[in-house]
Amino acid sequence: MSIHHHTHIHHTIHDMKSHLHYGWDRDLKPILEIDPGHSIGFEILECSGGQLTKQSKANALMHFDFDKLNPVSGPIYVKGAEPGDTLEVEILDFRSLEWGWTGVIPGFGLLADEFKEPLLKTYDLSGKNKTEFLPGIELFIKPFPGTIGVALPEPGHFNVVPPRKNGGNLDIRHLTAGTKLYLPVWVEGALFSVGDTHAAQGDGEVCGTAIEASMEITLRFKLHKGKTIAEPRYAIPGPPTPEADSRGYYVTTGHGEDLYQASQQAIRYMIEHLVETYGLTSGEAYMLCSVAVDLRINEIVDAPNWLVSAFLPNAIFK
Repeated sequence: MSIHHHTHIHHTIHDMKSHLHYGWDRDLKPILEIDPGHSIGFEILECSGGQLTKQSKANALMHFDFDKLNPVSGPIYVKGAEPGDTLEVEILDFRSLEWGWTGVIPGFGLLADEFKEPLLKTYDLSGKNKTEFLPGIELFIKPFPGTIGVALPEPGHFNVVPPRKNGGNLDIRHLTAGTKLYLPVWVEGALFSVGDTHAAQGDGEVCGTAIEASMEITLRFKLHKGKTIAEPRYAIPGPPTPEADSRGYYVTTGHGEDLYQASQQAIRYMIEHLVETYGLTSGEAYMLCSVAVDLRINEIVDAPNWLVSAFLPNAIFK
């Protein structure tokens, strides 16, 4: 599957298994050196690192080796990059999506205390721009890399799971084709890596997984010398969610003194709505929230309570 424009690719990283690393470490040896302006095609392995197949059952999630989750491809040494510069990563396109999965992993996710059993759903991603969640519910395929970043300035190994000032596991669903991501450079050469590609996700990724899928991704790199930013920024080329916006939304809200708890409430109410209105199981509803529902902060100034909304796009229902 090809998305958006093609470009001349200067380098291609094949053989994904031999170019993977887990976590961030400034002392990793680069697998490639490139000049600014060059583009690279990466083959990305989905976030289980090959621990799941299309035929896997939910109990496979009970036996995950967590040290092998979220492998990233790299690092790439960008010539001339020095601390204090900004690395621009332009996301050009995505190719060859075949299948994907969403899982509820016990102990992980926004409502981990309520969903203690493993759940696993697989998808056929061979269609052009949609995939079936359940009969009558179709999701828009909008690929993006969940994990994308550069080495940290501090020495040592840093777990890949949380996002950080270097980027990392951002899970920003808006890093689709055409977007430019700006990353602060902390070490010589920047030492860029990318992984954890997703075929679709809602803002929040609430059950802990999106539609996790292996794919090829093409990125182009530019260097902004002496332009310093403290944390990642990005620019998107147009409206972020026109497909989802096309038929309006059903929205639940949650309030509280804690944004996390308010987000939990909004998602609990959305699960309730999906179960009552569409006959989903609570587990199916939780996974659907993760791959299609957007969390938004509506209000964060009227102490002591903040407000969060969960947006369910009507366009996914036939």
